[in-house]
Amino acid sequence: MTAEYRIAEDRLGGEPTLVVSAPDDSARVVLALRGATLLSWQVRHGAAGRLKELTDGYREEEELLSQDGVRAGLMAPFTNRVADGRYRYDGHDHDLLPGRLGDRTIYHGLVRETPFDLVHTTTTTDSARLLLHTTSIRPDRYPGYPFALDVEVEFTVTATELSIQIRATNVGDTTAPFAAGWHPYFTLSRPIDDLLLHIPAHTLIRTDASLIPLTGDAALLALDDCPGMDFRAPKRLGDAVIDACYADLTPGPGGRIETALTDPATGEELRVWQDRGYMHVFTGDTLARDRRASIALEPVETMTNAFNRPEHAAALALEPGRRREFGFGVAHAAPAT
Repeated sequence: MTAEYRIAEDRLGGEPTLVVSAPDDSARVVLALRGATLLSWQVRHGAAGRLKELTDGYREEEELLSQDGVRAGLMAPFTNRVADGRYRYDGHDHDLLPGRLGDRTIYHGLVRETPFDLVHTTTTTDSARLLLHTTSIRPDRYPGYPFALDVEVEFTVTATELSIQIRATNVGDTTAPFAAGWHPYFTLSRPIDDLLLHIPAHTLIRTDASLIPLTGDAALLALDDCPGMDFRAPKRLGDAVIDACYADLTPGPGGRIETALTDPATGEELRVWQDRGYMHVFTGDTLARDRRASIALEPVETMTNAFNRPEHAAALALEPGRRREFGFGVAHAAPAT
């Protein structure tokens, strides 16, 4: 009988994890149940058949619990930041950081620290699928977010690709604002300076010093007017310091939007795909560990501070009983031999 993908339980310190392995051990993925967080993605590399790490995830339980760098965090019900931790929705004011004085920056949603349960798996000779679920978003759980959502995340692992679908169902009786995204860090070589980056975007989102987008159309800057941040043609990262969102993304021939990271020395490539939305890029210059050893390529449904932007109201609105999903992932292409 032909062997299938394997899924095993493990731990990172005291945190439960799942290890997914290809039948021939050509691919290996490690997921933490906390936040449904990708800890490691390895694929077979070279004639010797060794596994190569392609992500820069949390390495220890302490890192996962601290959430420093939000390494591969799933972002929901908002992506990146909400200005001052406050927003107004459906005629009501909400404060995500009640009582907080001084720094009121809030990052990357609520589910990235939420424990998930594994509810279903499917394994074949070619892939493994894992469905994780949480019911933790309830009106009394998170200050400033009085809505009820069930969230599930489906991972599909193959020899060369990791695909993710995040789905939210509004199980409450009021319309909820919701957007999702992913905050992975990728590495092909260290540092990232010699890698080529290609982003099929036509617009850069302009921000203030706090990385909050400017209001209205002032936030939209044509990349024709900002050549230093233009990666429509693959370009070496060099010493570029980037923490920016790209908009007006052009789908490829297959309909998926793809951002490519390439090692020109080997031809090895990662293609981060998404079905819609924006691409946020962060070159890791302020990370506590291993600065510029990896680059965050973040598929997101909406731009930063979308909860406070009227033009995103329709995209955010998740009505009672309705479900919405956002698909994204990453594919690996090995260097030619």
